[in-house]
Amino acid sequence: MSASVRLRTPGGTTRLGAGLAVALGAALLTAACSSSGSSSSSAPATPAGGSAAAAAAGSGLVITTKSGSAGAFLTDGSGRAVYLWMKDGKDSSACSGACAGAWPPVTTTGAVTASGGVNNAVLSTITRSGGAKQVVYDGHPLYYFSGDSGPGQVNGQGSDGFGAQWWLVDPAGTSITAAVTVSSGAATPAPSASASSTSGGGRY
Repeated sequence: MSASVRLRTPGGTTRLGAGLAVALGAALLTAACSSSGSSSSSAPATPAGGSAAAAAAGSGLVITTKSGSAGAFLTDGSGRAVYLWMKDGKDSSACSGACAGAWPPVTTTGAVTASGGVNNAVLSTITRSGGAKQVVYDGHPLYYFSGDSGPGQVNGQGSDGFGAQWWLVDPAGTSITAAVTVSSGAATPAPSASASSTSGGGRY
């Protein structure tokens, strides 16, 4: 006697042969597997922010030199002059508030590197009270002068603003106390005798 399967339909019960029942079951199983396979083969979403993490890294700063009438002096990578302040202590800045407005600290959000005869071994940073990283050369915190509108200007040379002298810095880490003429032809006023005598060579 051959096996059969009863299939209930709206019109009643229909008898199916065993072979037809097996074929119907296999077809249903194949469809289910196919549906499951298509959903699992879809590629996972790429995590958001993958490229943003790389972009979050801070950009670095280069300290290099420019030639003037008194020899080479330190600048940033764009050629803008940087200065030391005789009121500062070693690896310590005393310039804040209005002083930092007129003499903006040279800061970086990344690594600081040396070029053009600058000694990388004495190049470092300190953390200011607000958290900014100020560049230091041979113990001297470095500053820009707001009166320099761009590269090649040294209008801050010899200033005694905020109670102490501001000088350009040579690659040895010593203050330059002479009047400086740069390649653009601009010259700074000659420092007063009293200002020069109090510099002490700019060494700590």
